[in-house]
Amino acid sequence: MIEVRLDRPWLIAELPKPMRVLSWAPYRAGFVTTDRIVWREVRNADLAPGFDAEAWLAEALGAAGLGQAVAMMTSRDVGTWRLEVVTVEGLRAACLATVGLSNAESVGRRLPWHAAEFGTINLAVAVEAGLTEAAQLEALSIAVEARTAAVMAAGWELGTGTATGTGTDCVALACLPGAGRYAGKHTAAGEAVGAAVRGAVAAATADWLRWRAAQG
Repeated sequence: MIEVRLDRPWLIAELPKPMRVLSWAPYRAGFVTTDRIVWREVRNADLAPGFDAEAWLAEALGAAGLGQAVAMMTSRDVGTWRLEVVTVEGLRAACLATVGLSNAESVGRRLPWHAAEFGTINLAVAVEAGLTEAAQLEALSIAVEARTAAVMAAGWELGTGTATGTGTDCVALACLPGAGRYAGKHTAAGEAVGAAVRGAVAAATADWLRWRAAQG
């Protein structure tokens, strides 16, 4: 479902064919058609106030020949990626994840912004289902719910409560256009998406927590 290519500073999720991707990514957000979802690794020092990250990203993508991709950014080492593939009733879903919780938040109570701390959860999800746009929105909501469940299960405690994600999480979900009207948790598509995302995020979150502990 997803072939992974690490070409620093890029992490590239190659889709099996051009698919309809829905995201709020900083580059090519909304509903677009592409066969690639990419990460650009950046340094915390690059993300200063006033820095036009979107214009910089667009220029970097063009220079790398990735201008037709959907693209996200992260300060997490892109080599820490985790991939989970799940099959439910013959239907596959895959999730490629990187997780950094340096700027984690507990939803509904944001912490003060800190210039030295950036991190994010970036997910590329693909499901072998032909879905309407409405059903794709539902599948995206399942992916977000699974992300949150995996992060909460890790038990990273903040002054505002248990971490539920970060301030800059991004999810891009790919499927083929089709007649499938539903993708909730009671469907094969919803179950597969949820399991793939929950598994990938849980593994990547555990990696980050071990890395954080090693930093002292």
